[in-house]
Amino acid sequence: MVYIRYLASIPHSWEGLVIKILRYISISSLVLALSSVSAGTNSLNNYKTLTLPDGDWMLSPVDEQEGGATKKAPAAEFIGTDKTAISFKVIGKGSTIQENLLPGTGKEMATMYHCNDFKDCSQVQATHYCAKQNQPELILDTYNTTGSVIVMTCDMNTSLCNSVEGHVHTIKHKLSKDNNHLMTTYTIYKNGKFEKDSIYHFDRKK
Repeated sequence: MVYIRYLASIPHSWEGLVIKILRYISISSLVLALSSVSAGTNSLNNYKTLTLPDGDWMLSPVDEQEGGATKKAPAAEFIGTDKTAISFKVIGKGSTIQENLLPGTGKEMATMYHCNDFKDCSQVQATHYCAKQNQPELILDTYNTTGSVIVMTCDMNTSLCNSVEGHVHTIKHKLSKDNNHLMTTYTIYKNGKFEKDSIYHFDRKK
């Protein structure tokens, strides 16, 4: 009704242009609304993917490892044993995932994953409690995240992620199709640029 009264009040020569503008606004609003719903659905699905590793994992055999992270203590002490090297636990009535790396050692680290709003999830977030004695905040990297690969990247709206201080800048979890093998990469930045990747291969404990 308001739309009709508005058209009646404008010069006849303008009606075509105004109708086109109103249609454009309506379509744009619909696209934005659908995009928002899609983003929320994808974020929640990605959070649910993070719940799949729930449980305890041991380090894979030495010949399956790569890089230097597992060649030195304390990680090297887990190779060839059935000791839990990383664990994931869903807590907070399903709203948070707690990751513990190298539990029981002097370099034990934890990462807490959660939605910005569990009931209306539009962003997956994480805080990494590091042996470097800092706590980078991360958000989901939607561009590099796929069905079985979750990538969290440093939130550049925070000071640590923009600093020269050494910190975990990216965490990447790649889960096998059978959910029994996990490759986790912690990308370290220092002085504002890439320093190294710490890569771990894990097998699910039976």
